[in-house]
Amino acid sequence: MKYLIDTHCHLHDSEFYTADEAEAALIRAHEAGVEKIICIGTSHEDSLAAWDFAEKHENTYYTYGIHPENAKSLAEVAGYEKLEKSKVLKNAIAIGEVGLDYHYEGYDREAQIRLFEQMLELASKCDLPLSFHIREAFEDFFPIVNNFPCITGVVHSFSDNKKNLKRILTETDFYVGVNGMATYSTLPTPPLSRILLETDAPFLTPVPFRGIMNEPSHIRDIAIWLAAKMAVDIVTIEKETTENAARLFRFK
Repeated sequence: MKYLIDTHCHLHDSEFYTADEAEAALIRAHEAGVEKIICIGTSHEDSLAAWDFAEKHENTYYTYGIHPENAKSLAEVAGYEKLEKSKVLKNAIAIGEVGLDYHYEGYDREAQIRLFEQMLELASKCDLPLSFHIREAFEDFFPIVNNFPCITGVVHSFSDNKKNLKRILTETDFYVGVNGMATYSTLPTPPLSRILLETDAPFLTPVPFRGIMNEPSHIRDIAIWLAAKMAVDIVTIEKETTENAARLFRFK
């Protein structure tokens, strides 16, 4: 496999992209060698939008997830037990993005943990990998996921320290999402065998495109940066990261 995959973006979200903008971005992505993209759900309604977008576009996939910032919303979590039989899960490629986020004041730790555990249970029942959103919450993250030893997943947009990266690499089998943030920060770099490439578009636009909205085509720019960082050729980055993504998300 020598193409690229954007394993985490929000191209389906009409808050950021008009229908025409999304179509144009898909064309640019394919021209840049990005052959598959995954649209990530952040709420029940947003996951439905991701599902609809993926159904209409070839080589586009979607996840079902409720972001930790939505943990206080009873409407989001009500009836989650029935989701296992829901049509929206039939073709979902993963559960995500889900997790814990203690960055902003006023977060409800107990509600976030409760929601996270529900999403982990859902992933286990549906035999799906997870896309984790973890920010300033690794001390809770590791004990919780240890209660679900059979799960697989990726720590999306890792933005923490070397200690917690080492814990991910040694205590779990999870992959680590590398995106445009790596091109303008001093984040520790995971080994290539554990990296998935992602844009998190429209956020985290990589150098040299800072200041404009991100899109899946910039996966190639992230890959080029990573190749230079690791002193390997771009073909190696394409092959390894694509095989990692195919392994986790079970692409055929």
